[in-house]
Amino acid sequence: MEQVDVAVIGAGSVGIAVAYYLAREHGITRVALIDPRDPMSLTSAQSGENYRNWWPHPVMTAFTNHSIALMEAMDAASGERLHMTRGGYALVTRRGAPDDLIAGLHRGYSDSPGKIRIRESAGDYRPPRRGPWQQAPDGVDVLLDRDLIRRTFPAYARDAAAVIHIRRAGSIDAQQMGSLMLEVIRDAGGHLIKGEVKSISGGSPFTLEIAAGEGTRALMADRIVNAAGPFINDIARMLGEDLPVQCVYQQKIAFPDTEKAVPRDMPFTIDLDGQVLAWSDEDREILAADPATRRLSEPMKGGIHCRPDGPIDGTWIKLGWACNDAVSDPHGEEPVDPQFPDTVVRAASRLNPALGVYIGRLPRGARHYGGYYTMTKENWPLIGPMKTPGATIAGALSGYGSMAACAAGSICAACIAGKPIPDYARHFGLGRESNTALLAELAALGQGTL
Repeated sequence: MEQVDVAVIGAGSVGIAVAYYLAREHGITRVALIDPRDPMSLTSAQSGENYRNWWPHPVMTAFTNHSIALMEAMDAASGERLHMTRGGYALVTRRGAPDDLIAGLHRGYSDSPGKIRIRESAGDYRPPRRGPWQQAPDGVDVLLDRDLIRRTFPAYARDAAAVIHIRRAGSIDAQQMGSLMLEVIRDAGGHLIKGEVKSISGGSPFTLEIAAGEGTRALMADRIVNAAGPFINDIARMLGEDLPVQCVYQQKIAFPDTEKAVPRDMPFTIDLDGQVLAWSDEDREILAADPATRRLSEPMKGGIHCRPDGPIDGTWIKLGWACNDAVSDPHGEEPVDPQFPDTVVRAASRLNPALGVYIGRLPRGARHYGGYYTMTKENWPLIGPMKTPGATIAGALSGYGSMAACAAGSICAACIAGKPIPDYARHFGLGRESNTALLAELAALGQGTL
């Protein structure tokens, strides 16, 4: 029977990062990555490939700052293989005095309050540029001058009243990051096993039964890591545990912007405001009459994403909207909504009116795809020891897996190696369920994914 020091179940961005940091930081190289699919497929293949350090809580801000620093180091050491940009995130609202959003900034950046700059005039504000990340400013610019907003973001609708421009944010090539880490894992002696874990028995060492091809094989591992993405509860139940997670299917579209509706230097933009989609009276009546489509005729929450995709001289754009709240079973057929492309274009055209040209007529080659957000109720990750001795978890990174994979992998690897973890990371363990004060605080903040 083959034997390894660590079996990492799941070869998405998080599982790969765990194996990478085991080898790179702790010299643990007898590692097997196990997945029935190709590496960086399933949910990781649907990544928006964005990153930001903005969160309304300092724990998550510290987490993503840590991960961004690790990605920057990887990008620099690899000759910029991650293709990092730092145009920022632009969070847009039509409210002229978004005091609650500004309070959230101060809460999230409580360790560095001096980095929040309120812009009621242009001053020394630096507009976004898709240049090298090393040349971009840090901190946050809150634009409250409507003339400045119109000059800086001419594609936005004229009713945009405030823009929160997160500066330590941008895009990465998540597939390249995964490939780079896999090269290091293989060079160190780790390897991939293409197969599905069907059972786990014993404990330190564990025996894993793996269905591979038309047969099965057994693997013995001193320790295991549950990084199975949407299937982390399957692995947990093999150990007699149950995790406080659920899966929600979210969708995106990507297409060539043949009409040049979105400027190529526009940052990743999120329309924070709720809205009612624009329909004709006749269409609204038809939608309202059908229970399956009634929600499209009613007020809907905000959070519509829009950004240029690919190089500055490219043509593609991406639109997304995590508007689905229904819990889904990742074992079943993907609950693709055929109405979604039209819905998200209509929603996005409220802030970017030029996108209205694509309503009902997306260009040839448009992609409609989706993936499962595996999430806890408070939308924080689970990283650390499981109840089963020798088992560790790294999962529930709902909607932020690519941007946080490096920090998640580094923390999980440190737990396995018996090394200290960052102070903030103690909040990511399974014991968080008993921290009623923290959970009440997060419930009051309305934690969610944008």
